[in-house]
Amino acid sequence: MNNILLVFLGGGLGSIVRYGISELIKNNFRSAFPLATFLSNVISCVVLALAIGLFSEKIGANPTLRTLIVVGFCGGFSTFSTFSYETVELMRSGNLLIAIANILISVSVCVALIYVLTKQS
Repeated sequence: MNNILLVFLGGGLGSIVRYGISELIKNNFRSAFPLATFLSNVISCVVLALAIGLFSEKIGANPTLRTLIVVGFCGGFSTFSTFSYETVELMRSGNLLIAIANILISVSVCVALIYVLTKQS
């Protein structure tokens, strides 16, 4: 039951941060590219990579912290379903090049961040 509460709390915090980024972008930028989702996913990947890569001794030794941050917060903050939906909507609205750019940029940047930030020496 403790892990469920940790995932709930972390996921709630991640979702609130995700919502804040979405509102900030919506109120300050106009673009066909889904910038809010991209930024949420990139920041979530950085948090996850730092939690696993740089702080692995502390996080690995503390399953409570790992559950809260990696599973809860990053799970609530990142948004693959929204990424997928926005990409499909870009395709449907005739913005095929932006949809392809969204896929290539999002996946490349996020995978590269995880790779670089969790690289073992």
